[in-house]
Amino acid sequence: MAARGITLGIDLGTTSVKAALLGAAPDDPSGFEVLASCARAARAEAAAESVVAGPQVREQDVSRILQALNECLAAFPWQLLRSVVGIGVSGQMHGVVFWKTGQGCEWTEGGISPVLAPGAVSHLITWQDGRCSSEFLASLPQPKSHLSVATGFGCATIFWLLKNCPEFLKPYDAAGTVHDYLVAMLCGLPRPLMSDQNAASWGYFNTQSQSWNVEILRSSGFPVHLLPDIAKPGSVAGRTTRVWFEIPKGTKVGVALGDLQASVYSCMAQRTDAVLNISTSVQLAASMPSGFQPAQTPDPAAPVAYFPYFDGTYLGVAASLNGGNVLAMFVHMLIQWTADLGLEVEESTVYSRIIQAAMQQTDTHLTITPTVLGERHLPDQLASVTRISPDLSLGHVTRALCRGIVQNMLSMLPVRQLQEWGVQRVVGSGSALSRNEVLKQEVQRAFPLPMFFGQDVDAAVGAALVMLQRNLSQKES
Repeated sequence: MAARGITLGIDLGTTSVKAALLGAAPDDPSGFEVLASCARAARAEAAAESVVAGPQVREQDVSRILQALNECLAAFPWQLLRSVVGIGVSGQMHGVVFWKTGQGCEWTEGGISPVLAPGAVSHLITWQDGRCSSEFLASLPQPKSHLSVATGFGCATIFWLLKNCPEFLKPYDAAGTVHDYLVAMLCGLPRPLMSDQNAASWGYFNTQSQSWNVEILRSSGFPVHLLPDIAKPGSVAGRTTRVWFEIPKGTKVGVALGDLQASVYSCMAQRTDAVLNISTSVQLAASMPSGFQPAQTPDPAAPVAYFPYFDGTYLGVAASLNGGNVLAMFVHMLIQWTADLGLEVEESTVYSRIIQAAMQQTDTHLTITPTVLGERHLPDQLASVTRISPDLSLGHVTRALCRGIVQNMLSMLPVRQLQEWGVQRVVGSGSALSRNEVLKQEVQRAFPLPMFFGQDVDAAVGAALVMLQRNLSQKES
């Protein structure tokens, strides 16, 4: 049985890259256990490749993302890697990277086996990118989709590049998310494949017909040849074209999944579970009933969107742009203020001290609305601080900031709505939540439902689990 082998899960996140190796549980052949896991900071932020992009750009260097992935795989025992029979991949949704077919990567000698390095490939323009103003988005054609288009969405970014620097697109003939790119490079695909999970996150994709809005896009001059082919999430994209970190040539690779869906897949034990993921951003997701179909008219002002999951089902999702990134901004602000006073402090020290201070400050009247980055349904909203009292302290501010992140999410998707959907338990996941005891306390305070907390590598585990359960649980044909 192929399932007796090991499955590798990879998640290319915004701030870190994670990998996990899954094998059959020794006491339950139908179950699994995490044999090894690893996370590495990507540190991939890069200056814009387009000189006219402006201050709101958010781009990442693909070479640094791949370097973090290489470090994760190099940390695993080679004996386990040699037993890998399938690879599942997930990653940050909405973003877009461009490459030239046949030249998108290079295989360089890395010791025991070749290492994947980028070739003719652009920066990743991420979901955090803000170059598409509200005015620009209003000028775009109306999509034939139940999902609106926002800044940071792949198709909106391509429209912006087409209008503002069309020469940027000329060297490239393929595009996808960064995890689509990885799958294409591992399998040597002549054209990129994209699941409907990632396609929906780009905009201008109709989930009912499983097709791009090609005519709408073409009539507006959009380079439709850059749109990837669509494949079913959970299906096999191809096989590895060479040995990779001792992983055998010919290993099955799954079509890339959205990190949200992969996290939910690893955490949602029952359909009555909701999953709260707090990483760089925040998502609160619950499963919609079988047969549910969203209204086909997009509502840009709606805080809840419906994203494709598996087997034609949907997740109801409130996706906030303000999560662990806001806490990181707060830490960097404190570091800068300290430097302005002529002192130096390590980032790790600041993180540990603010959490420690907030743990001692168990409650606060201070109220922080943490929407520094706005929200997709309220793009012009800013953050605010109210109810400031004389006993203001670092503990008060940190406690209020963590509470504000949770309360902002619940303002988008209230508990009563979850309960109307039949949710009976909330599962917490994500790097920011797993490392921050104050956030955990505020989540438990906010939800009058049973809570369970997952792991930091949930998306990587989910990607591996999808591959294991949907492609490797039967004998090879």
